[in-house]
Amino acid sequence: MFSLFKSDPIKKLRKTYDIKLEKAMLLQRKGDIMGYSTMTAEAEDIWKKIQELEADSK
Repeated sequence: MFSLFKSDPIKKLRKTYDIKLEKAMLLQRKGDIMGYSTMTAEAEDIWKKIQELEADSK
């Protein structure tokens, strides 16, 4: 019954992933290629965590 109030870690990670990708896109548009590549690498690490959590939940 109380599982309704638990936060979903996958949902939270997906939101963080989306934010990182958006920031990376904005950095790329500004011409900051180092910032873009750093932000994209962080987003890829988050994506790997999401994949692991989804595999464990199945």
